[in-house]
Amino acid sequence: MSHSQHASSADRFLQDRIQSSWHDETLWWIRSKRDGAVRDLPEWETLRQTASDIKRHTLSKLGFYLEQFEKHATENGIQVHWARDAEEHNQLIYKLLKENNAQRIVKSKSMLTEECRLNPFLEKRGIQVTDTDLGEYIVQLRHEPPSHIVLPAIHLKKEQVSDTFQTHLNTRPGDSSPTYLTQSAREVLRVKFYQADAAITGVNFAVAENGMLVICTNEGNADMGMHLSKVHIACMGIEKVIPTIEDLPFFLRLLARSATGQPSTVYTSHIRRPGPGQTIHLILVDNGRSDMLASPEFRDALKCIRCGACFNTCPVYRRSGGHSYHTTVAGPIGSVLSPGQDLKAHADLPFASTLCGSCSQVCPVKIDLHGQLWHWRQKAMMTGRISIIKKMLGGSFAWLLTRPSLFKACLVAGGLAGRMLSAKYMRNLSGWTRHRDLPPLPKRQFDSWYKQQYEQQK
Repeated sequence: MSHSQHASSADRFLQDRIQSSWHDETLWWIRSKRDGAVRDLPEWETLRQTASDIKRHTLSKLGFYLEQFEKHATENGIQVHWARDAEEHNQLIYKLLKENNAQRIVKSKSMLTEECRLNPFLEKRGIQVTDTDLGEYIVQLRHEPPSHIVLPAIHLKKEQVSDTFQTHLNTRPGDSSPTYLTQSAREVLRVKFYQADAAITGVNFAVAENGMLVICTNEGNADMGMHLSKVHIACMGIEKVIPTIEDLPFFLRLLARSATGQPSTVYTSHIRRPGPGQTIHLILVDNGRSDMLASPEFRDALKCIRCGACFNTCPVYRRSGGHSYHTTVAGPIGSVLSPGQDLKAHADLPFASTLCGSCSQVCPVKIDLHGQLWHWRQKAMMTGRISIIKKMLGGSFAWLLTRPSLFKACLVAGGLAGRMLSAKYMRNLSGWTRHRDLPPLPKRQFDSWYKQQYEQQK
């Protein structure tokens, strides 16, 4: 994988300046909704710290809590399976579907199955899979991966959705009314639910003390699928377990507010045991998570509850789009998780960040995301995963920063050059400046202003 893949993909996304600006503004609007929801809770930081502590404790005893959860889930009648990696996960699901003569599948709320590339795996074997949540359904029709873990079609405007539905669902040409498009999708998907032989869902939380699964959704399609189908297959990363039912409210209060600014998701489903005539299978998936758990530097990334708040605040993600990350989970958390699975393929992603720290500030479970991105940069450099030019530039800048007098002279020279060169020339100076509006240069340097203020205070 080219080290510049993120940059080149982002460049393509930014060719449409109107749409890229809309993408940026829409995600910042969602971030603002999150901020409003946070201001309504004086205990917000206490909730964050408590949830972070619960997750840290759980990860320190993950084997114990997983075994406890398996014991209680099995007692409840849920059949528990374990998968070491994506291939084992996919093969296991295919085996379960074949055993139950299931050919038509409805799926809802599972980024893990996206991570494991389940859809193409099953489709190659003649099994029809339909993603039933509206955003996932849209990108499935377009043969695209989700660009956001909560808002999978956020990179598309309603006019593009209208064109997609016209092609695949024979909707009215040019009608981009969200109500009409949603109703059109609902009519098609309702038939899929009734025809389905099995349902596949993700899992938001799994409670160790009672073997219960918790699924949080806004559309209710996970509920529809798993209640209408005789076979329900739930897919879960091993990090999703929490110790007790008393721990759950902390995460539920944080999740929706962080994701979309809602007080709670519309549906919070608690699955304890199969209904009459129903079978529930749960697949617990590792797929590199144990390796991350063994790493003191990156272990905390497993605390993630997949709210997407770090996406919505990240200035790089908002401007570059989710598909530029060439991985299932984009944004800051994806840039931490993906190198852990394959550093060679994803060495460019830790550099898709300003290290501004905004992602860490909004994370509801207090993952030190910008710190972890910095550590991955060091690993990429030490293992030769970055270009020679970038390594030389980094070394040169480090050398310059250790020489204050020379650094100050460069600032003066840079200020003079900035005033002498035209804005058009500055914009075309590099790929970095091409898509950024540079702020006007100040008339005087901070250093001289500070000295003047200091002298006046004497």
